[in-house]
Amino acid sequence: MTRRELDAAGITDPALRAAYTRCRSLNARHGRTYFLATRLLPADRRPAVHALYGFARWADDIVDDLGAGAAPAERAAALTRLEERLRHALDGGRADGEPVVLAVADTAARHAIDPAYFTAFMASMRSDLTVTDYATYDDLRAYMHGSAAVIGLQMLPVLGTVTPREEAAPHAAALGVAFQLTNFLRDVGEDLDRGRVYLPADLLAAHGVDRSLLHWSRRTGRHDRRITAALRTAEDLTRAVYRDAAPGLAMLDPVARPCIRTAYVLYRAILDAVADGGYAVLHRRAVVSRGRRAAVAADGLARVLAARLGSRGTSPARPPTAPHEAEEVR
Repeated sequence: MTRRELDAAGITDPALRAAYTRCRSLNARHGRTYFLATRLLPADRRPAVHALYGFARWADDIVDDLGAGAAPAERAAALTRLEERLRHALDGGRADGEPVVLAVADTAARHAIDPAYFTAFMASMRSDLTVTDYATYDDLRAYMHGSAAVIGLQMLPVLGTVTPREEAAPHAAALGVAFQLTNFLRDVGEDLDRGRVYLPADLLAAHGVDRSLLHWSRRTGRHDRRITAALRTAEDLTRAVYRDAAPGLAMLDPVARPCIRTAYVLYRAILDAVADGGYAVLHRRAVVSRGRRAAVAADGLARVLAARLGSRGTSPARPPTAPHEAEEVR
């Protein structure tokens, strides 16, 4: 499958092929939901998506998983090296020793992705080394611009649009934010173990929750109605961002819509799993059942086939209006 994707994308250089293969492996290992959705894209577009995800994952791993007990200075130095290599590669230089940088720089060049998006992403990654909480949602939004919104913006040139790209951009950015807010809600306990609380402090405080109460619940395994109420509010906030993102689905190239719609449905299903599990995210990770994932993937595959037939003129591809698409993915 990897060879077919690389051939379809016209990636022939052996070093580049190895770099893209590395990124695909990172996506398959760490981004199961996202990887499943990516397989619904035309083969020629998948390597670029793997490269964008692989680079983001690599940087995130430096922040969170750079060996047990790695000091902040060590993590900061590793991020600096990565950023310098990326800047050099984006300027046309070689990316020796970093396959993910080689692949993502090639993707950026092929699809004319704005380098400023990568600068913003690295700035947010660096802030994770020192910032452990956010006073307000506006503060969190500033962080998520670099850590999530720009990922959606990086994806647009790869996916293609049927509207002017600037019209689709706010919805693509919102979808990136929605995915990250979903992860924040699902991973409250794991993030707390890393010393971070991504849920805004004012949202928590409105329900009488602070970091010490979260630690108590995490440590004892006991529930508290104040925490449940705060988490429900965070869920409502996240669902509102999904609604902001939904109109953008119909703005994508028809052959790319099934991929992003599948990711949309599966990530939003994580919110359902959080609620169905009694908002016990401080004690266990909410997961979408295999049956649900399989059903969504099958629906996505059917949409892929319909879109590809439509693009060949044998049957019209369904170009839903934004309100219809928003209703459909609920």
